[in-house]
Amino acid sequence: MKKKNLVALLLAFAVLIIIIALPNPDTLPVAGQRALAVLAFAVILWVTEAVAYPVSAVMIVSLLAVLIGTSPTVEDPTIVYGTKQGLSMAVDGFSSSAVLLVGGALVLATAMELTGLHRRIALYIMSKVGTKPGALVLGTIIVSFVLALFVPSATARAGTLVPILLGIIAAFGLAKESKLAALLMITAVQSISIWNIGIKTAAAQNMVALGFMEKAFGIDVTWGEWFLYAGPWAILMSVLLYFVMVNLIKPDMSEIKEGVSIKKQLQELGKISGKELRLIIIAGMLLLFWATEGTLHPLDSTTITIIAVAVMLTPIIGIFTWKEVQSKVPWGTLIVFATGISLGTVLLATEGATWLSSNTFEALGVTNMSLVAMIAVLALFNILIHLGFASATSLASAFIPIVIALVGSMEPASFNGPGLVLIMQFVISFGFLLPVSAPQNMLAYGTGTFTMKQLLKSGIPLTVVGYLLILLFSATYWKWVGLL
Repeated sequence: MKKKNLVALLLAFAVLIIIIALPNPDTLPVAGQRALAVLAFAVILWVTEAVAYPVSAVMIVSLLAVLIGTSPTVEDPTIVYGTKQGLSMAVDGFSSSAVLLVGGALVLATAMELTGLHRRIALYIMSKVGTKPGALVLGTIIVSFVLALFVPSATARAGTLVPILLGIIAAFGLAKESKLAALLMITAVQSISIWNIGIKTAAAQNMVALGFMEKAFGIDVTWGEWFLYAGPWAILMSVLLYFVMVNLIKPDMSEIKEGVSIKKQLQELGKISGKELRLIIIAGMLLLFWATEGTLHPLDSTTITIIAVAVMLTPIIGIFTWKEVQSKVPWGTLIVFATGISLGTVLLATEGATWLSSNTFEALGVTNMSLVAMIAVLALFNILIHLGFASATSLASAFIPIVIALVGSMEPASFNGPGLVLIMQFVISFGFLLPVSAPQNMLAYGTGTFTMKQLLKSGIPLTVVGYLLILLFSATYWKWVGLL
């Protein structure tokens, strides 16, 4: 273990012990104080990446089982939860349907990878838009959107796009440090972040928020409803991204050779295989059922996805065997995801999130502000703390329960509380500023095609305008469609 990681790990344990040892406020149950201590421990591990995320998940579950298990219950302080109950609470997130949805979507992404369909789709779109810099920027944005419909991991989408873009750069005969390389790579990662917001199934952090909302409010947001709310915002941001990028980085046209063969790369893939064709049919049907959830049929997103996985695993008509899948799916991601939901659920159940909310946002007078002003403050706070989180899933696990508690502590108002929580989830996916702001940024940054300064120059206008659009939509469109 690196020295800095060891220091961070020791710091996390020190903060955990200090918070537990502090005098317990009268308004905060013992279990709530210990849940907050585990939250602080988790945040330090997530921000510093002192240990791998799956390792942090195991640590968090263990701490919750012991610390909550030896705490008095919130309902009756004379009774202790017991470690069996504590463990049950610590793994509660593993029973969330959101975890199954993410798992199913990861299997779909694996099918794309095993068949090579994701690469074929990307190259096909690139071959149609042309080879001029502006056209390539447009093609990159379109590919990002199409992949977001089927691939639930921003990192996986970047893993698809980055090699293709590097191939295009090489085909032009340009170095990785060229302006065109920087233009396309930055466009790719910024577009991925935008469509993490626009599409419900594009990112695991969306499922975290929906898991909390289902437990707290007993509601679910369908794929179509999510797109109705966030799709227009993402479309406007994609248009903005195009103009920002073509004006920010201007490649030297004299260096660019005409007739670069993206089509040649596509031809090298050969004809569409039977497995690819079956996957196209399955993915198309899946998207259709996602989009019409709650209108043309009664099936929810998770059930639809699990059915699709069953079909893909069925002999003869399927895509692959279980043996092929199990080695490709990042199971650690699911463990972290489920643990994040568990931690948030424990924070809500032990009143830790409510206490933290009342002593931060309410102390600032947030609850007395107008709706748009409240969203402005919360969104700005959200953007600032994201600078310390490399994982939006971790940020959602830490922040969304606090927002839910804030909404729950307010008097019934003239706006929709779950809608406010959903808007904060949109903002959690703002990963525009720094390489460490999102995993896809780090993956692309590692290619050496762009500098942090170049990413920041594109990220600042995207963040500022995205923030202003959040406020504009909150004052107008989201009220009109019933989100607020």
